[in-house]
Amino acid sequence: MSSTSEIKEQTAGANVNEPHVSRSETSSRALWTRQTLAILRLEIRKNFLSRRALLLYLIAASPLGLLSLFALVRPPRDDSGNFGELSIIYAAIYGGLILRTLVFFGCAWVFMNLFRGEVVDRSLHYYFLAPVRREVLVVGKYLSGLIATVILFSITTIGAMLILYFSLYPSESARYFLEGAGAGQMLAYLGVTILACIGYGAVFLLVGLRFRNPIIPALLLYGWEWLNFLLPPLLKKISVIHYLQSLVPVPMPEGPFAVLVEPTPAWISVPSLLLFTGVVLLLASLHIRRMEISYAGD
Repeated sequence: MSSTSEIKEQTAGANVNEPHVSRSETSSRALWTRQTLAILRLEIRKNFLSRRALLLYLIAASPLGLLSLFALVRPPRDDSGNFGELSIIYAAIYGGLILRTLVFFGCAWVFMNLFRGEVVDRSLHYYFLAPVRREVLVVGKYLSGLIATVILFSITTIGAMLILYFSLYPSESARYFLEGAGAGQMLAYLGVTILACIGYGAVFLLVGLRFRNPIIPALLLYGWEWLNFLLPPLLKKISVIHYLQSLVPVPMPEGPFAVLVEPTPAWISVPSLLLFTGVVLLLASLHIRRMEISYAGD
């Protein structure tokens, strides 16, 4: 198989399964870096060119298609009286559709299939037969999924914003993004999208490793994230969406039944999400060390 041969080329002369082989720390890191890049190249091709990628493209493109259709049936406006409302409209589109649903399920589809898809295809044992540490395999696969989701959902985030603004108020929008606060607001939404891919990606990679049928855990996580506004303050912070919502530039009211809690400052939210991601990837690495392949029933 090409994956095994390519990784072996990167690990020629090294047997990582022998614990007593002496090797300097520098050479070990160089070896793991080469292995990670080899896995990354293989997995990126799968994430972008396989049949499973078609659903990801559909998820990422759906708001762009809907907003484009809206632009076709509603001509641009000359007045700018309601231009300020667009930030609220986009915040609702982003928070209710893009972040909570599309990014969530897009990450679920990509990251759960990084290992679960290999089991279904009966190809994971090729990776396990290659002379590569399983922790390196986790990192390489995670980075490949992260690149795919960040690229596609960054296009979704930016594209949806530009289509919404320029389809209604083209002249006002040009000034807003070139001279006003539009560019900063767009970058803030983009940063939230990237952090969402980082956090959700790690969670769903672990779910795909641990569960034979990951759909049920994914739906339970989706319900937990959606019902976050009803949870008490302490439980709100045991979720990814709380920290992401704390970072959006235009907060949206969560309704009359929401339990109010102060947004977590950015200097806490961002490190917390990154630390959470590191812990989840560590758990995934510990789990894969003990993982045994069984294709029975798949």
